[in-house]
Amino acid sequence: MAARHLLRMTTTISTMKSGLNFLVAARQCEIRELEQLLLTSELVRRTAELIHALQKERGLSNLYLSAGEGASGAPREKQIAACDSAVERWRTALDQLDTEGGRIGNGARLFSRIAYALQGLGALPGLRQRIGARALDSTRSAQSFTRVISALLGVVFDAADSASDPGLSRMLVATFHFMQGKEFTGQERAIGAGAFAQGSVEGSRQQHWLHLIESQERCFTIFTDFAEAAHIALWQACLGGAVMADVERMRRVACTAPVGSGLDRALSQPWFDSCTERIDAMQAVEVRIAADLVRRCQEKLGEARIDLDTQAGLLEAAQSLPANASGGFFDDPLPRAESPSLGPQLGRSVLEMVQEQSHRLQAMADELANVRAALNERKLVERAKGLLMAHRQLSEEDAHKMLRQTAMSQNKRLVDVAEAVLAMAELLPAQAPASPGTGPAPRR
Repeated sequence: MAARHLLRMTTTISTMKSGLNFLVAARQCEIRELEQLLLTSELVRRTAELIHALQKERGLSNLYLSAGEGASGAPREKQIAACDSAVERWRTALDQLDTEGGRIGNGARLFSRIAYALQGLGALPGLRQRIGARALDSTRSAQSFTRVISALLGVVFDAADSASDPGLSRMLVATFHFMQGKEFTGQERAIGAGAFAQGSVEGSRQQHWLHLIESQERCFTIFTDFAEAAHIALWQACLGGAVMADVERMRRVACTAPVGSGLDRALSQPWFDSCTERIDAMQAVEVRIAADLVRRCQEKLGEARIDLDTQAGLLEAAQSLPANASGGFFDDPLPRAESPSLGPQLGRSVLEMVQEQSHRLQAMADELANVRAALNERKLVERAKGLLMAHRQLSEEDAHKMLRQTAMSQNKRLVDVAEAVLAMAELLPAQAPASPGTGPAPRR
């Protein structure tokens, strides 16, 4: 009925009033986008909770497998229950998304990522059964959990890529890189606990350990480029104190030890505990960022609805005006305080609203393009790494090292080298397709 009313008004009142209808329609579109972004932000918040729960289960599973027969599995079982609860909350957030209307930007890739993540979560019971039976070692266990976590991080990546509001997009980009850096921290915890428990560190593990440290630093650098000042301050607080000093000390012990030399096995548990304390502190930052993201979405949605009410009020008032009340298009603009909201100058007031909205949307588009550049560069680098991994049989770490060394030797940006590698793709033999979507490749 409301739609028929608007159509009738559009066809019977002046051109100015028809313009108001479209101005209202534009704001309604923006509100629908913000409503979907709010639901997506809630999904990101629940994804962060689930990833943290899985990271903890991965660590406890490694301890269980490394401890040998007779070790208590009670902490692991308790964490499995916590993970299952987190999965249910995540699925509830999924159910809120509009999968029918196609209102989510980048929806095809985001929904493909979600489908892939659901496949990984569906495989968890079988993985847990094998761990409980000690049918695989700690390395394979960690790799399996890492693959599921990588799939969930892909959901956050494409959620960031789907945001149409630049401010919210910046927060999503910051959130993704913080979560990715925290995941590298979790992987470092696992590799360090294994090395200390084994009592030695071979060269390949040492190099991988250094790669994880470098990857963390890269993610947190991008995080600080896009995060808000309050969130950066929270993160910087995590970098000081005795816990980080202990982590740095044990890092030096393991990463500078001669290959094949012994490590103190007694450091395995202190390493795990210090890393866990660090990760828990990072999770507190993560929770704050995710909550602020949802709150900011709600605030923007409230502001947009207030603007819509204002425009709807003008639309209603315009019905009683004569058809020649649409002047103002060729007039010099008046300051808003001098421009009456009704009467002969209503057209000028509407024109100011149109111009203001147009300028705001253009500024948003320009800022959004800058934010998206960071995501697009990451996509290019990840695709180039995938190409090198497929055609040169490299690990992800070695592929990234090759890109980085080439960029340094040629004095180019990493993304420029990645583009050059991808430009050669059509000259290479075809390979089997990778996992769904674009963005960060699964971490091994």
